[in-house]
Amino acid sequence: MRGAVRARWAACVLSGALAATAAGCGSGGHDEPGLVRASWSDPQNQLEPANTNEVQGGKVLYMIFRGLKRYDPRTGAAENMLAEKIDTTDQQNFTITLKDGWTFSNGEKITSRSFVDAWNYAALADNKQKNASFFEYLDGYDKVHPDSGEPTARTLSGLAVKDDRTFTARLRTKFSTWPDTLGYTAYSPLPRAFFDDHAAWLKKPVGNGPYGIDSYHRGSAMRLRRWDGYPGEDKARNDGVELRVYTDNNTAYTDLQAGNLDLVDDIPSAQLKNVRKDLGDRYINQPAGIIQTLAFPMYDERWSASGMEKVRRGLSMAINRDQITDQIYRKTRTPATDWTSPALGDQGGYKGGLCGGACRYDVAGAKSLIEEGGGLPGGRVTLTSNVDTGSHRVWMDAVCNSINNALGKDRACTVNPIGTFADFRNQQTEQRLTGPFRSGWQMDYPLIQNFLQPLYYTDASSNYGKFSDPQFDKLVDEANAESSQDKANAKFQEAERILAQQMPAIPLWYQNGSAGYSSRISDVTLNPFSVPVYEQIKIG
Repeated sequence: MRGAVRARWAACVLSGALAATAAGCGSGGHDEPGLVRASWSDPQNQLEPANTNEVQGGKVLYMIFRGLKRYDPRTGAAENMLAEKIDTTDQQNFTITLKDGWTFSNGEKITSRSFVDAWNYAALADNKQKNASFFEYLDGYDKVHPDSGEPTARTLSGLAVKDDRTFTARLRTKFSTWPDTLGYTAYSPLPRAFFDDHAAWLKKPVGNGPYGIDSYHRGSAMRLRRWDGYPGEDKARNDGVELRVYTDNNTAYTDLQAGNLDLVDDIPSAQLKNVRKDLGDRYINQPAGIIQTLAFPMYDERWSASGMEKVRRGLSMAINRDQITDQIYRKTRTPATDWTSPALGDQGGYKGGLCGGACRYDVAGAKSLIEEGGGLPGGRVTLTSNVDTGSHRVWMDAVCNSINNALGKDRACTVNPIGTFADFRNQQTEQRLTGPFRSGWQMDYPLIQNFLQPLYYTDASSNYGKFSDPQFDKLVDEANAESSQDKANAKFQEAERILAQQMPAIPLWYQNGSAGYSSRISDVTLNPFSVPVYEQIKIG
């Protein structure tokens, strides 16, 4: 979360405990010449690969863990990392062979058991891991993580260790692109220390990535050091990274300009008009795997009744995306023309324009469709979002103004601001929202499947609007069973055309990754997830 107060830096020696605070430490501190100084926010929870599903914690996991696959920081393509090969003859039964020579930073050898134990831990309901649903494709997930009641098994029947470098995975259904999902950090291996003394591991996580955690003071900074014994080709080119906690990104930007910070990966919207002048070529603005949408509460019959798909499409056509992205976001957002992201590229399944005319600003068309569909429920529409982070209130007001202007009614659209993200999520998950609400998605892995199935498949984990369409589900199942990614992409794109007809969520814009950096560092890039590629950064 962002506020108006800047965090103090700790000048004393930092504790290794992830739960520690900066109490008793003085402000000020000193800079180490070989460390990259980057802005950051404290993660929501203690760091665990299967229990971290927010951006700030994910940045750290990206630095301290490597999995079977890694996503190319430039193209997003899934490439083998710890996997030597992943074989299948039927798209349902997979044999994974590990490369030799990999260890954790504590010296423990990484074996098949390092993955199988980690995945079983993640899937088991008793462990309450937020990313447990990523393992639902494996056979036996319904036994270790039932919808209700106690687990009837402790391990996934679909996993089996064959030897130190080989294990097998059996899925409950065909899923041809499943291997390409395995670069997500939830699938990371874990050392025995994680299980033998879990509390101690949480205080100072041990991983197998190019960096190790040196120290952390919540509310102040986390310091990561290069692991010189790291066996991967993507070795760190700097001595380490100091992630400094800011509660106001405007203050971080000011520190960057003053030379007190090297990297800011969240340029404040208020600074976008000046950033090119301030930073020149040291400003990055590039597409990222993020889309913003407005989801409809399809569990409410006022929005799901017959004919209401015309109203939903009409509202989409009443939104002037070009004007909003230009005037508010100054081209750091791009009007969306589908439900995925250009960051996927052709290989990942992106195909622009699938939304068709429903995503183009058309005043006459919007009025006509809304009238044909029976009009707005109760004659009005209320958009809901939390307003404690980002610039959500600003764009929600702009969207409402656009709808009101298009329909020629002053109060046809209003905004329902919710003070905190936690309250918003509670109302969302408890189905208390009665109008369109802020949604959207930041990809977990660069495949079209990740933008569609979790959000729109019947009863999927992030389908908060409760959209359900048998034909959409059928196409997704068929896409997962295809023998090649090209064929799977084509099926998923057919499913997107159903979203264009039904409009369970309005695509608004694709969000770019933006960053600025100091003249002290070089080789700064953002990956397709909009996260800095820390290991590539050079000092000087």
